[in-house]
Amino acid sequence: MKEKMEKGGTVMRYGKAGTALASAVALLLFAGEIASGGGRGGRFRHVGDQNGGGDGNKDIAVRQVTVAPIRAQVGDTVRVDVVIENKAEGYETVPLEIFANKKVVTRKLFTFGWSPGDRIYRETMAWDTRGVSPGEYRIRAEVFVWGDSSPSDNFLEVKQVVLLSPPGAPSSDGAAAGGSATETDPRFGKGSSF
Repeated sequence: MKEKMEKGGTVMRYGKAGTALASAVALLLFAGEIASGGGRGGRFRHVGDQNGGGDGNKDIAVRQVTVAPIRAQVGDTVRVDVVIENKAEGYETVPLEIFANKKVVTRKLFTFGWSPGDRIYRETMAWDTRGVSPGEYRIRAEVFVWGDSSPSDNFLEVKQVVLLSPPGAPSSDGAAAGGSATETDPRFGKGSSF
């Protein structure tokens, strides 16, 4: 490629392709400045707090999990009620997952912190047991919050198992179908009013 002398002594070496590349780089730098806060001291954010609420201290706790029925047949729907507390500031949308024997069986997005007065949230989820093997299942609710100041309370497992029998068969423990089990975080006691 021939060098061309411009007025004022500038040497053009890269032609149209080089000019296009330089323009693309400038655009990316500009876009990066906008993405990082528009030059106003902002910073890149976790995808979960794209709405701007991730700057504060984050501390979510799963306070209580109720499962019903605890004796069911394969194909039944098991309801899982979860009580979650926002113990800090900020707002965010994060995954809430229900596990059965350490396998995710249902999940949804959970948003907390829109209103500073809202501290306690109640979420209901349904586990469709169609196609699941009969047996005992330990249920666990978990909320994953990136940067949570105390992640040890982001999950709670129900001690009593869910017993799934084959369709049409009686429960292996002889008890009637139904019942429920509630697990409350021991740090907040059974007398907690959620």
